[in-house]
Amino acid sequence: MGTFFTAAGQIAVRFRWAIILAWVAGTVAAMMLLPSLSSVTQSDNTSFLPASAPSEQAAQLASPLQGASLTAVTVVAGRAGGPLGQADQAAIARLSGALSRVAKVVSVRDAGQSADGQAEQLTVLAGLARSAGLAASQQATLVAGLRDAIRAAALPAGMQAHTAGAVATRVDNNATSSRTGSQVQWFSIIFVVALLVAVFRSALAPLIAVLPALVVVLVAERLTAEAAVHGLGVSQIASLLLIVLVLGAGTDYALFLMFRVREEMRAGLPCHKAIELSVARVGETITFSAGILIAALLSLAAASFSLYSGLAAPLAIAIGLMLIAGLTLLPALLAVCGPVAFWPSSVRPGAGRVGWWGPVCARIVRRPVVTLVAGLVVFGALAVVSFGYLASGFGGAVTAPSGSDSALGDALLAEHFPQAAANPTLIVLRLRQPAWVQAGLVAAAERQLAADPEFTAVSGPLDANGTPLTPARYAALHAAYGPARVLTAASGSRVPADELAAYESYRASGSYVSANGYTISFATSLAAGSPSTTAAEEAVPAIRADAARAAQAAGASAYGVTGQAPFTYDVAQLSDSDLRTVIPIAIAVIAVLLALVMRSLIAPLYLIASVVLSYFSALGLTVLVFDKAAGQPGLTFILPFLLFMFLLALGEDYNILVMSRIREEAHRLPLPEAVSRALNVTGTTVTSAGLVLAGTFGVLAIVGSGSAGQQNVRTIVDVGVGLALGILMDTFLVRTLLVPSAVVLIGRWNWWPSRLGRLRPADFPVSAAAASPAAPAGVRPAGPAAASPAAVQAPPDQPATRTTPLQCISYYLRWRSRAHGGRGARRSG
Repeated sequence: MGTFFTAAGQIAVRFRWAIILAWVAGTVAAMMLLPSLSSVTQSDNTSFLPASAPSEQAAQLASPLQGASLTAVTVVAGRAGGPLGQADQAAIARLSGALSRVAKVVSVRDAGQSADGQAEQLTVLAGLARSAGLAASQQATLVAGLRDAIRAAALPAGMQAHTAGAVATRVDNNATSSRTGSQVQWFSIIFVVALLVAVFRSALAPLIAVLPALVVVLVAERLTAEAAVHGLGVSQIASLLLIVLVLGAGTDYALFLMFRVREEMRAGLPCHKAIELSVARVGETITFSAGILIAALLSLAAASFSLYSGLAAPLAIAIGLMLIAGLTLLPALLAVCGPVAFWPSSVRPGAGRVGWWGPVCARIVRRPVVTLVAGLVVFGALAVVSFGYLASGFGGAVTAPSGSDSALGDALLAEHFPQAAANPTLIVLRLRQPAWVQAGLVAAAERQLAADPEFTAVSGPLDANGTPLTPARYAALHAAYGPARVLTAASGSRVPADELAAYESYRASGSYVSANGYTISFATSLAAGSPSTTAAEEAVPAIRADAARAAQAAGASAYGVTGQAPFTYDVAQLSDSDLRTVIPIAIAVIAVLLALVMRSLIAPLYLIASVVLSYFSALGLTVLVFDKAAGQPGLTFILPFLLFMFLLALGEDYNILVMSRIREEAHRLPLPEAVSRALNVTGTTVTSAGLVLAGTFGVLAIVGSGSAGQQNVRTIVDVGVGLALGILMDTFLVRTLLVPSAVVLIGRWNWWPSRLGRLRPADFPVSAAAASPAAPAGVRPAGPAAASPAAVQAPPDQPATRTTPLQCISYYLRWRSRAHGGRGARRSG
C-alpha cells in the first residue's frame, strides 16, 4: 500500500502538467456534451415511491380518470367580478385549439365551468416519456409551450388564464431549485475560501484546496444528469447534497494533504519531496476515508424508497471522482505552484505554530476517565431527547413559488372551484357497472364519506361544481347528452335555460368519472387540515378505513386513497423500514474497512459506537432546536436517515486521520504521549475540516430558507442545520476528546491483533523530533535528525527509513541492553 501511494505521489509531481490538462479537457468535454442536472431534477418526493406502495396502487387505480400513460396539466381561465360571456367562451374555445397544437399534447378536455360561472377548467393531456429524467425535462418543455399558447391567445380584457395543478407547480419548483442549487454552490465556495484564508493565512492555498472539488462538482453533475436521462431518478435534495458533499469532503481531503505538505516543508524537505512523502503518508488515509464514504453511500442502494437508493450512484460516483482528483489534480497543482502556494505564510524549516484546539485536547485527554465519563453523560442526555423525534414536513412540493404562473393558477382554481382545489385527497372506487347505471350506489358512497368525521367536505360525480344532482337526474342527463367527458361549453348552446345549471354540473362530473364509467373519484377536504401537515398524515389510516366503507356501500371491486397525505404517509413508513435495513449494512461494511485501515479488531468497535452515540445526541440537539425552541411540529422524515449516513461516513474521516496519526506516533512513543502528539499535529486539520463541512451544510440551510414558496424549504433547512450541528459536535467533542480518551484507557489493546498491539512502546526507538525538548508540540525541529518521519527507524510493518550511523549504534546498544539485561551492552562496549 505504501509503495502504491509513493508511486502515486511521484507520478503526480513528475507529470503535473499532463494531469492538469487531462482534468481540464475532461471537464470541458462533460460541460459541452452532457445535459445539465437542473433539467432532470424532480422536486416531488412522492414520485420516488415503489409501485407496491398503497398510494401508488391508488394512483394506478385512478389512471382511467385522465387516460393511461398520459400527463394531465390543468389550465384555468376566469374573469374577476362577473360571469363569462359569449366572447369569453369563444376565446376559451380558441385557447383550447391553440393548446391542442402544442407539441406532445394528445387532447384537450373541457373539465367544466364553476358554479359561479366566472371560471372554466381545461385539462390538457400529453404523452410524455416515462423515464424520470426525461419526464422532468419534457414536463418543463410542455408547460412552457402551454404558457406560450396562453400568451398568444389574445384573451379579452379582464380575462386571465394560467396553468395550475401538480405538474405546473413541479416545473416552477424545479426552476427555483436550479437557482437554489447555483446559489448553494457559489455561497459554499465563498464560505470555504474565506475560512481557508484564515486557516492557511495564505491567498493561494484556499483556491488550490477548493479547485479540485469545484471541478468534480461540475463533472459529477453532468454525469448524474446523463444517468437521469437513462432512468435514474434525481431528487432536489440529491442535487443539493451532491454540491455540499463534494465541496465539504473534497476540501477535507485537501486539508489532510496540504497540512501534511506544509508540515514536511517546515521540517526541511524540498517542496516536491514534501508532496511525494505527504501523498505516501496521507494517501492511504484519504483513500480509506473516501472508501468508507462510498461504501456508506452504496449501501443506500438496498433501500426500497428510490429517493434514498437514488442517492447511492450519483454521490458515490462524485466521491470516487473526488478521491482521484485528491490524489492526482491536487498534488499536481501544489507541485506547479511550489512554496508560493502557502504565501505569505512561511514554510521555512522550523516556522509555524500549533493551533490552540489540539494542545487543549491533549491536556484534557490527560484525564481520560473524567473526559470520557463527562462526555457520556452529556451525550447520553441529548440521546434521550432524540426519542422525542416526530416526523413532519414530508414535502410533496405542492406549494408553488410565490408569484409564479402556477401559483396564480392554483389561486384561481381554489377561488372558483373550492371542491376541486389544487391539492385534494381523492377517494377512488372501481365500480362493477358504469356510474350512470349505479348512480344510486354512487350517492350512497358519497353519503357514507360525508358522514365520516375525517372529512369536512366531499364532492363527486353528483355535485361536481357545487350544484347537486339526484341519481335519477344524473342518469337522465347521461341518456340525453352522452358521457360528460366529451361535452364542451359550446355543447350547452342547445340546452334549455332551466336545465343549464344541471347540465354544467353534469359536464363538470367528467373530472370524477372515467370514459367507460367504471372508475369514479371523490375529492375531499380533510378535517385534520392541509394534506401537507403532520395531522393529515397521521389521519391516513382512518381515511383508508373510510374509503373501505364507501367501497362497500357502492359495491366497488377495488378502492384506494391518493393525494399528498397518503403519499407522505407511505413515504414515512417506507423511510422507517429502510432505516432499519440500510443502517446495519452500512455499519457492517464500514466496520470491515476500519479494521483494515486500523489493522485492528478492537478499535472499529468503539469507533462505530462513538458514531452511534454522536448520531443520537445530534438528533436530540436538533429536536431541542426545532421542536422545543422553534415550536416546529416535527422534523423532516429524511433527516434521521441522512444524519446517520453522513455522521457515520464523514465522522470516520476524522477517526481515520486521528487514529492513523496516533498509530504512527505509537511506534516510537508511549501511547499517552502518542495521543497527545497526534492531537497536537492533527487538531488544526480536524477542526478546520469540520468547520468547512459544517459550514457548507449551514450554507445549504441559509440559502434553502430563502427559496420562498417551496414546500421543500423546511426539508432543506432541517437537513442543513441538523447535519451542521451534528458535524460540529462530532468534530470538536467526539473525535478530538472522547475517542482519544478511549484510546488512552484501552491502551495497546487498541491495535490487537496487529504486532503493534503485542509490543511495548519501549521496543521502538524514540525519534529525535518527538523527543527534542526544543521543538514545540506538533512542529518537528529542522535538521537532518528530524527532516521527516522517515528520519527514524521504522517498525516492522512500515517501509524502510533513513538513520544516521550514530543513531544505529545507539539503537543497537539500547536493544541489546533490554534484551540481555545489560550483558549484551557490556560486551558491545
